[in-house]
Amino acid sequence: MLLLAVVVLAAANALTVLLAPGWYVPVCVVAAGLLVLIARRSGLTWDDLGLGKAAARRGLRWGLVLAGAVLVVYLVGLALPFTQEAFQDERAAGLSPGELAYRVLVRVPLGTVLLEEIAFRGALWAMIWRRWGPVWATVASSVLFGLWHVQPSRGLTRANAAAQAVFGAGHLGVALSVTAAVAGTALAGVLFCELRRRSGSLIPPVALHCALNSLGYALAWAASRW
Repeated sequence: MLLLAVVVLAAANALTVLLAPGWYVPVCVVAAGLLVLIARRSGLTWDDLGLGKAAARRGLRWGLVLAGAVLVVYLVGLALPFTQEAFQDERAAGLSPGELAYRVLVRVPLGTVLLEEIAFRGALWAMIWRRWGPVWATVASSVLFGLWHVQPSRGLTRANAAAQAVFGAGHLGVALSVTAAVAGTALAGVLFCELRRRSGSLIPPVALHCALNSLGYALAWAASRW
């Protein structure tokens, strides 16, 4: 079942990145559903997946605090001159208001966050945890989470002014930025896994992940128009 879950995740990645990027959200929703089905068929409970009712209230409290903390950090970063460059991102600046709303309210929460949290902090984490314990579950799922971001990070230096200033614009800069992005997302995965383990719920990592991505797009878009 664990191998089947990895195959589903690899197929979703191939479809959303290479074959059918226009179907990103539907593919992510279907893949997330399949991963939940596989995990349940393997004998895992809703609590094992972080989707149980018992921890939902605690998870919601954690999630609200984390989302608020992200908003505060972003607003401080946007206000300070030496961190404003990080918000100069062409991927957000070029969006129309309608496209921004779709990205913030649909693509990120129902596509990116839903699939990645169900996969890396839900199904895969629980399957590996059952066999080898929480340490291996966190390490393995976080490494896979980092590798998942190889393709999306290839255009980072072209789109983000701060990334280009740090890593450069040539092939070496792209290689360095991808390596940094993979390492950074793997470390973020460790934090997400720990939030999921301590709270017993997927809500805290979902809230943090969604706040980081959606608020990042919204503030970068707003900053480009100030």
